[in-house]
Amino acid sequence: MPLSESPQTPAARLAALRDTMREQGVDAWWLPSSDPHSSEYLPHHWQGRAWLSGFDGSVGTLVITQQAAGLWVDSRYWVQAEQQLAGSGIELMKLQPGQAQHPKQWLAEQLPEGATVGFDGAVVSAASVRQMEAHLAPKGIRWEGHRDLLDAIWPDRPALPEAPVRGHPSAYVDTSRRDKLATLRQEMEAQGADTHLVSTLDDIAWLTNLRGSDVDFNPVFLSHLLVEATRATLFVARGKLDDALVGELADDGIDVADYALVAKRLAALSADARLLIDPARVSLALTEAVPESVTVVEAFQPSTLAKSRKSDRDIAHVRHAMEEDGAALCAFFAWLEDALASDEAVTELNVDERITAARAERDGFVSRSFATIAAFNANGALPHYHATPAAHSVIEGDGLLLIDSGAQYLGGTTDITRVVPVGEIDAAHRRDFTQVLKGTIALSRAQFPRGIPSPQLDAIARAPLWAAGIDYGHGTGHGVGYFLNVHEGPQVIAWYASPTPQSAMQPGMITSIEPGVYRPGQWGVRIENLVVNRSAQPSDFGEFLHFETLTLCPIDTRAIDIALLDDAEIAWLNAYHDEVRQRLMPKVDGEARDWLERRTAAIAR
Repeated sequence: MPLSESPQTPAARLAALRDTMREQGVDAWWLPSSDPHSSEYLPHHWQGRAWLSGFDGSVGTLVITQQAAGLWVDSRYWVQAEQQLAGSGIELMKLQPGQAQHPKQWLAEQLPEGATVGFDGAVVSAASVRQMEAHLAPKGIRWEGHRDLLDAIWPDRPALPEAPVRGHPSAYVDTSRRDKLATLRQEMEAQGADTHLVSTLDDIAWLTNLRGSDVDFNPVFLSHLLVEATRATLFVARGKLDDALVGELADDGIDVADYALVAKRLAALSADARLLIDPARVSLALTEAVPESVTVVEAFQPSTLAKSRKSDRDIAHVRHAMEEDGAALCAFFAWLEDALASDEAVTELNVDERITAARAERDGFVSRSFATIAAFNANGALPHYHATPAAHSVIEGDGLLLIDSGAQYLGGTTDITRVVPVGEIDAAHRRDFTQVLKGTIALSRAQFPRGIPSPQLDAIARAPLWAAGIDYGHGTGHGVGYFLNVHEGPQVIAWYASPTPQSAMQPGMITSIEPGVYRPGQWGVRIENLVVNRSAQPSDFGEFLHFETLTLCPIDTRAIDIALLDDAEIAWLNAYHDEVRQRLMPKVDGEARDWLERRTAAIAR
């Protein structure tokens, strides 16, 4: 029965959901972190997993039966989830690398034959449902994906966002939307398709050269895009585009229709249509709307790979954004060191406020690219720690302060992690810091064949840490968008990721390099730069690539145990700091300039 007001605690919400499950004849409810667009970061309307469980990390899968409930998260979130799930009646399930299917296996084990699993098919991809079916079918377990039970127990559920959509300024756009669609149609034809549905928000923003603010930190907007042989249709809520922009789109062959009409439009496709979809990136609900007479071509979404390969002009804009970001970081770190030296009260919350304020003064700044992680000492051992007014640390005494932050600029997206020594640090701090630095340097210096699957590069960064008996539970690198999502595919540097043809390293891809070490209850170290794939010198053995480091910010040499670095590593660090100094000096003055001089001084044995 619908409630007049929301249950106030996770335990009460869980009980309300179970009541609704019984009424609806559902034996288990599957609730992933997802929306109709396969997004990582979600509009508040679709943050049901967080609302129901109390765990507000960005990734997790919640599964509920009448007798049990489990939340599956990877090692980045174990401590956070354990704290936030306390008293909820939901068990923390520690997901190990390579265990993505474990929640589905658990579900099959928990349920009796003939049971029914429910989920909202509007937010679960067709590919995920097939994987679930493979686990459930042998026991005769059915699935039902045509209802969202949260609507019955979440009366004050947030509405869909209404922020306006704007064009990405032409000065920052290298390829017109008309040309991008023409290239996409060539790929469609090569796949034997004449129609293509795109639901992923960053792909749509890239293809249309539009940006929005419907999702925190990501400049995207809720929409679907149906590309046909001569025209395309952008499904977006009424009023989000002004008349002038609607006219521009029409001139470029893109019509605008209401966001809610996409399923109806799919249902009206002609019987001889050949529709290209990526089942991992299109919801079950939309695939079910397609008439059986339509030929469905399933393939990897072409725009995802095209978007990952930034043009030379794009990269030039990213370099400028990195200079602006680096100048902001100089101002911030100069303030931080002065504040700590003068015993000014500084908290993890102050770090976020100050670093964002410094960036806001720079050319082209739009917003943060994710929630800043400012983590002192033991908090740094939580890779996705987030300080709140109710729970944060004062930065005082001795130890390591880890700061992972980033920004959206009109000309690029940044993501950087640096670690600052506070007070006196000891040999153990320096050893961990230096081993992580060795991993960052090792991969930054790598040269590799074009087309190598990106997961295979992971061991290069880990090798120096493995040699010291150290490892970390997250990937080493993720793709980064161009004034788009801070996490994008298809490339990922993580040994546990399955290599695919699309994950092959190609020129123009921007990726993070961020090894780390985490000692629970003590400290964490992560050093992160963004790099771009560039062509290396020709070789008799084929084409090779190497990384150009894009991020411009000193790595704090006060935390280094120089005895652990070899001559080549020292040379790399000095060369990097020399470039940082040369490119940022024209953009800083006063205390920021003095700080930059100090922190980029060459080191020697």
